[in-house]
Amino acid sequence: MGTRSTRTVAGSLLVAVGLMAAGCGERRQGAASSDPELSKRGTIEVTAKLVELPEKAIFKRDLYNYATVLKYQVLEVHRGKVKGDIIYVGHNNPFNPRSEAADKRAPDIGGNLKEFRAGQVHRMALEDSMVDHFSGAILNLYSEEDTDPIYWAVWTDLVSD
Repeated sequence: MGTRSTRTVAGSLLVAVGLMAAGCGERRQGAASSDPELSKRGTIEVTAKLVELPEKAIFKRDLYNYATVLKYQVLEVHRGKVKGDIIYVGHNNPFNPRSEAADKRAPDIGGNLKEFRAGQVHRMALEDSMVDHFSGAILNLYSEEDTDPIYWAVWTDLVSD
């Protein structure tokens, strides 16, 4: 094989690898969703990466229900608007799978997410103000940061771990 042929093959290989990587990135961001509930709920829909899961942010509580605030990096906004690339999202009864997180104060919570783990990518239907949609106990370990607004998660699906 001549030098020109080797370069052509190497260049084609790099293009193919680049296209595969770009395709993987699009799927990871959750450009398409098979869950129709996401588009029906909330006023905002995003795909975002859970930045971290602070110690003591999620715990089993039998005496009362609570919501916890988690920090996300926005990957894509599908509808509506969010303030910035980092957002704070309140989740009702975070110890439970999203399909079991609803209660009397937050009856319309759902999704396929089973448990929260740092680094996961979630596709979420949100409301733009947690305080307008939830009046129970709130655990906000980010109270020292500018968390305004805190969005309210009404539907949370796992896109990738």
